[in-house]
Order: sequence, then structure tokens, then C-alpha cells
Amino acid sequence: MVAWSKLQRPSEEAANQMDEQLKSMVRDALIEHLLERAPDVNLRSMYCGTVFELEQHNPKSRIGGVFAYANHVSLEFSHGASFDDPYDLLEGSGKLRRHIKLRALSDICDKQCHHYLDLAIARLKA
Repeated sequence: MVAWSKLQRPSEEAANQMDEQLKSMVRDALIEHLLERAPDVNLRSMYCGTVFELEQHNPKSRIGGVFAYANHVSLEFSHGASFDDPYDLLEGSGKLRRHIKLRALSDICDKQCHHYLDLAIARLKA
């Protein structure tokens, strides 16, 4: 029998990490939401994630992207700094980009991702 004092507890960082299956589910659900709103959008593997463009290989038409990190999945917006943010959910302080960190599948709805995807698409179609 192993003494309790000999058992290793996961570090706080390890306990907060998302498993790969959950990251994949969040990523896939975000892409599905995007494609419902903009069926012709181009998806491209880039920067260890997936970027969204209205015109293939045209960085000026880039809506944003989805990227998996150890503790969250990030939904990033190329021109998010220009968005109206009534829910106060956008993070970041750069000149252009903003992001939303997702740690659960329910965060997609809870953090109003559909609203921000609609803003990103409308901004580039205008």
C-alpha cells in the first residue's frame, strides 16, 4: 500500500490544463459556428492553428483564427480592437487584435462568440 504522503498531486498548472479532446471539440464547434455564418470562408492552417479568410491567401481578408494553448482555446479577431464590445469579453491591448479565451464548450455560448464572429464578418464585408 502506498502512503498518501508519497502520492504526487498534479501541479496547479497541470490541473488547469485542457485535455486535447476538449480543445478539439471547442475548436471544431467554433469553426462550425463560423461556417454557419460565412459558408464561403476559407480555413487555413497557420501559426499552429486555423485562420479564417474571406478570400483565400489574402491576409487583408483575414477575420481571425482559432488557436489551442495549454489552458484554453483562443478565438482571435484580426480587427477586434475596432469592435463594439457590449459584453466586455474581448481581451488584449494591441492596436488591432483582440481575443476570447475559452476553457469549456459552454463558453462558446456563454461568451457570445456568435456575436463577435458576426462583427468580424460584417467588418470585412463592408
